[in-house]
Amino acid sequence: MKLEEYLKVIEKFLQDYLQSTNAKGYVLGISGGVDSSLVSVLTRKAVGKDKVTGIMLPINSLKEDLEDALELVKAHDINYLVIDGSDIFNQYVEAFKKQGVELDTATKSNLKARIRMSILYAYAQKNSLLVLGTDNKDERYTGYFTKHGDGAADLFPIAKLLKREVVEASKILGISTRLAERVPSAGLFPGQTDEKEMGITYKELDDYLIGKPINEETKKRIEYLHRISEHKRALTPEPEEFIRDEE
Repeated sequence: MKLEEYLKVIEKFLQDYLQSTNAKGYVLGISGGVDSSLVSVLTRKAVGKDKVTGIMLPINSLKEDLEDALELVKAHDINYLVIDGSDIFNQYVEAFKKQGVELDTATKSNLKARIRMSILYAYAQKNSLLVLGTDNKDERYTGYFTKHGDGAADLFPIAKLLKREVVEASKILGISTRLAERVPSAGLFPGQTDEKEMGITYKELDDYLIGKPINEETKKRIEYLHRISEHKRALTPEPEEFIRDEE
């Protein structure tokens, strides 16, 4: 199946899923990155402008991230809001400091992701919407997402697409080359990039996932990331069933 054909499959998936629920539409966070750009444009194409809302969620973020997100929604006529969670985040950090707890960079990054998802779900509940996740196949496999943060969503439309396919699909749908080829980053802190954090490139990860030969050390790194992140993809563990004594 060609990528253009598979995009039609995703469109139908979005249409059918929405029709199977009582929801009125979809909401998602738009960061200015290629993944959320693709999901927002694809969803608008699938269900129409009135049934999709993008929310920019800056939290002490880089100015250019918001500018890129605004460029995307304006170019593709997508309904949007900007909700700044910086004050909420700062209050959390200060509350911990008062208890003698200094949050490290990784913890702060995950806190930002969870605040963003909390905002999305609050908006979704108020407006009877479903929350779209923007994780791609690479991120799902390696666990490169925050548990109960960007890893929490009602459905993941592009979860079967490799990163290179996300970029290609974005261009097919008319997203600017600059946004489609933007260096992947969650924008959690200055200089942060996906590839630096994972310790591998998306090209290497894409190749691994489709069975192409890659460097042995890189292969071990990918398999390690997959193994330690299994808990993120699995259902929350529960003990065996409680068999009650008969009265």
